[in-house]
Amino acid sequence: MREESGVLAVQRVSVSLSGRRILDEVDFALHGGAFCGLIGANGSGKTTLLRTILGFVTPTSGRVVIDGGRRLAQIGYVPQKIVLDPAIPMRTRDLVGLGLDGHRLGLPLAARARRRLVDAMLEAVGATSFAEQRVGELSGGEQQRALIAHALIRRPRLLLLDEPLANLDIRSIAATVSLLRRLALEYRMTVLLSTHDMNPLLPAMDCIVYLANGRAATGRTEDVVRGEVLSRLFGEHVDVIRVHGRILVIAAGAGNGASTDIERNPEHVVQVP
Repeated sequence: MREESGVLAVQRVSVSLSGRRILDEVDFALHGGAFCGLIGANGSGKTTLLRTILGFVTPTSGRVVIDGGRRLAQIGYVPQKIVLDPAIPMRTRDLVGLGLDGHRLGLPLAARARRRLVDAMLEAVGATSFAEQRVGELSGGEQQRALIAHALIRRPRLLLLDEPLANLDIRSIAATVSLLRRLALEYRMTVLLSTHDMNPLLPAMDCIVYLANGRAATGRTEDVVRGEVLSRLFGEHVDVIRVHGRILVIAAGAGNGASTDIERNPEHVVQVP
């Protein structure tokens, strides 16, 4: 997976915050159009890794290379836990438009050109039907579509999403994953999506970055989600068992009261097609 010419290269990145090692020589690269899941339990370092890629956190060692070193490359970002107040008089189309020029100084885009771009993005994410609604009144799935449109309207080469599936119902989760996969293919855009549950991503993922104990196992899902690989990652024996079309990831201590990341986070039980 490591390609210097790829859209994103994370090269042996370590991060320490307040004296604590959060990331330990994380190393992977993503090519154009890849859809990659960033998987790990809460506290495993997913958000820190995304913030390091964005440049908000400086690595203790290693480096991040965006688009072959062209640091001005566009990056779209959907952060975690955005609360949209129903009282805010902002429509869906207003939120999407802020992604186009909310950061700009000087003269704005001509009104007709701006509206055309916003309308095209609303249509691309399936948000036309609620374009005039206040964002705080939207359902969770609708809000997520609006935030994705906001992040994508400038057509970034790389899209980072921090737990975008949290608090969505099953139908909205499936629809959001399908939407992101389609957009990645259409725009030749690289997607890195963090989540603690890889189940919904299995039909869409080209690759996986699995974080535990600050370290990462990366590659194709079938190469990473294996007992010997996850045992090395977690530093204890892990079994990966297929039962009735599902994969159970079980730590050695799960049956004797031992505390493990997997035991505390049963969402690490994953389903395969």
